[in-house]
Amino acid sequence: MSGILIRGAAILGGDRADIRIADGRFVAVGTAVASADDLVIDAEGLVALPGLVDLHTHLREPGGEASETVLTGTQAAAAGGFTAVFAMANTTPVADTAGVVEQVEALGRQHGYATVRPIGAVTVGLAGQQLAELGAMASSRAQVRVFSDDGHCVADPLIMRRALEYVAAFDGVVAQHAQEPRLTEGAQMNEGPLSGELGLTGWPAAAEESIIARDVLLAEHTQSRLHVCHVSTAGSVDVVRWAKARGIQVTAEVTPHHLLLTDETARDYDARFKVNPPLRRADDVAALRAAVADGTIDIVATDHAPHPDESKECAWSEAAFGMVGLESALSVVQHALVDTGMLDWAAVARVLSTTPARIGRLSGYAAPLAVGEPAHVTLVDPAASRTWSPSELRGRSRNTPYTGITLPGRVVATVHGGVPTVLDGALVDATTVAAAAAGKDR
Repeated sequence: MSGILIRGAAILGGDRADIRIADGRFVAVGTAVASADDLVIDAEGLVALPGLVDLHTHLREPGGEASETVLTGTQAAAAGGFTAVFAMANTTPVADTAGVVEQVEALGRQHGYATVRPIGAVTVGLAGQQLAELGAMASSRAQVRVFSDDGHCVADPLIMRRALEYVAAFDGVVAQHAQEPRLTEGAQMNEGPLSGELGLTGWPAAAEESIIARDVLLAEHTQSRLHVCHVSTAGSVDVVRWAKARGIQVTAEVTPHHLLLTDETARDYDARFKVNPPLRRADDVAALRAAVADGTIDIVATDHAPHPDESKECAWSEAAFGMVGLESALSVVQHALVDTGMLDWAAVARVLSTTPARIGRLSGYAAPLAVGEPAHVTLVDPAASRTWSPSELRGRSRNTPYTGITLPGRVVATVHGGVPTVLDGALVDATTVAAAAAGKDR
């Protein structure tokens, strides 16, 4: 195979065009002629998007390989149309040193399904007491630019201030898990009438909103970049909107599940729906959708959080927080935002590709689908639909909240740096992808 010719795709949902890829880059967009041994993909009826980028993925390796590995996680990412993922630091050992982040980045390069950019811990061991080796991780081969204690809030305001000051020196960003710990001790679900009815400790919206309010003021004071992880309440949207109007350097994300599901899912104590932050009210879902549409919330990020079956098939109070989401993200965004008329496909490319890449300082996505740029592309069939089944997931864990739910859209093909990772909806063989990735590195 000398190249790839994608024939007749709707570019960002607009005009149809041919796309030719050679040597890992786009060489023609418009009308293109295939070489004799090109792989030709018939894209009639398909939308071409820049490869998706997830700023919030848990790959679990090292230490949590029972739930996910870099290989299985990036295979799930490719199946969902993602060509780059940012891997959170809550591994064992924690990604708080240059050695660990370099290991994770190298595993991504070795497997080839997606670019893996490690996120470094803000504090040693995620303990919130002492800053981690931020500078060493930034200057390592992994070139870390995003730092987060996700799963734990950086609750100490002085530690948070120092982290913001430190990362500003190399254009980094602190991604905060906004959860005031004293207000959420023992919390199990959204605080409201339903939590009282079910006898589950409530998780107040103010626990999230108060930390965001504090941190946007710290970001203003330090003139540094703040990113807010998994915004879940209408009040949080108001705080972020106020901060942006004031000129503060803040960006924010929302997960697909917070755009679709509500706290009513907890009524049957089904732990598949237990997540941090918790699923909120229908009014919050509506506010989050509107905030993505008007740009207050910058991106959609999966918070892909795989767990083994035994961590979910148990009593709600004992179950782990989290859901897998890489494979379903694009379908949920289509259902919640595109099919409702709130976003077009060009805006989907903005919230699921170009903007997360910009926040994470990931090169190769600034001018997507343009001649000369790295060839990261996702082809999606918006007319298709799929009823979700855990048995069909490519990742190692099965804790999806969408079992039995029919969602629109199907990823038909994913190309990562000129290497096909998904064709006709199926993963390309791991040996083939790894060999192609190794050839690119030489």
